[in-house]
Amino acid sequence: MELLDQLLSSFSSLAWGLPLLIILIGGGLYLIIRSKFLPFRYLGHAINVLRGKYDDPNDPGQISHFQALTTALSATVGMGNISGVAVAIAVGGPGAVFWMWVSAIIGMSTKYFTSTLAILYRGKDSAGELQGGPMYVITEGLGKHWKPLAVFFSICGLVGALPVFNVNQLTQAINDVLLIPNGVSVGLSSNLSIGIVLVAITSIVIIGGIKRIGTVASRLVPSMVLLYFVLVTIILVTHSEVLGYYLKLIFTDAFAANYFPKDDTFLGGVLGALILHGIKRGAFSNEAGIGTAPMAHGAAKTDEPVREGLVAMLGPAIDTLIVCTLTALAILVTGVWETSDTNGVSLTATASADAMPIYGKYGLLICITVFSMSSLFSYSYYGTKCMSFLFGAKNKQYYNYFYILSILLGATTTLDMMINLIDGVFALMAIPTMLATIILAPKVIEASKLYFKTLKSS
Repeated sequence: MELLDQLLSSFSSLAWGLPLLIILIGGGLYLIIRSKFLPFRYLGHAINVLRGKYDDPNDPGQISHFQALTTALSATVGMGNISGVAVAIAVGGPGAVFWMWVSAIIGMSTKYFTSTLAILYRGKDSAGELQGGPMYVITEGLGKHWKPLAVFFSICGLVGALPVFNVNQLTQAINDVLLIPNGVSVGLSSNLSIGIVLVAITSIVIIGGIKRIGTVASRLVPSMVLLYFVLVTIILVTHSEVLGYYLKLIFTDAFAANYFPKDDTFLGGVLGALILHGIKRGAFSNEAGIGTAPMAHGAAKTDEPVREGLVAMLGPAIDTLIVCTLTALAILVTGVWETSDTNGVSLTATASADAMPIYGKYGLLICITVFSMSSLFSYSYYGTKCMSFLFGAKNKQYYNYFYILSILLGATTTLDMMINLIDGVFALMAIPTMLATIILAPKVIEASKLYFKTLKSS
């Protein structure tokens, strides 16, 4: 068992290591250059599409542009934005935040291409329902002989969508922030109680399928981002005298790497290691190129693929450029990144408690809970989509039974081996997603030129 644990740990580290970053960041840069920054020139139009200006209830699909984006965001705006940023700063210092921003900008281009393709090459499941996602992009766009690649993506998706890690971290946060400080004894019974509550709420939402998930996400995501924005704004206002200093430090340290361990180098230097570290945390946060978001955007009510790509492009901007930056500034201005020996979500909680001694950590706990629970809804949908592709639409509901069981497992056990397996397999989803996207990129550029030409003439 110890050997298996080491093997899975190494597998997870390799999967989220340099090869994945080359696929995601290298592929994303190729897409930016190939498109000559085309989608970035239409950010205003993307916001108008998101607002519903071009919605047509008669268009094919199941949910609106806004619901598709919030469903995708409910998966990516989660623990990575709170604990992941804390890890980035604790290990790499303020400069890591800048390279997270770089990852987000590249990720915007990747999401544009992958989600445009999700509409451009939608297929029908065994029940005749219109579906989108990398598995359908591969079979419809590349041809049936590429189906093994689509099957590989779906198998990885079945495992990668399981919420063990997310639930485990949420349970730990509830224990550390709420239960233990108030004298509550934590153990199997308390963790099981948390798991049962999560199962009950998740079941109510996911049984309704993508339409109910989309409806809940469209209400939950804007509210949770706003709540988090208010919480962090209070922290920043109370430390406004140092805010300018730390904003400047993010830029200067990005190229100085003064806070990164000197014995950790990449491509011959500490700066290379810092760049790798920041970009990795950013990629982990916004999941651009992994292939999850196109499954949500593929369900959007639209017959214009480019519109959905533009909406999807806003995801990494909200996820990393806004939410992650809020977390980073809260940690930096309070100084806890230098004075506290905690890491992950505990470091963010320390920053909140520092600025608001009585209510700060409880406000953060509300955000963590909502962030994490919204992720549970979206990942169940991703898993059922993969199940439907592999075993037929009539069998997709069976995935939810495994999903609910994994919530209880995540709440009551650490299961490091299972977490490493899920984490590693999740990363492998990027291989078929990015391969198909790069091959079909000319189709997206062709569709984009036609769309924007029509837009200008109308």
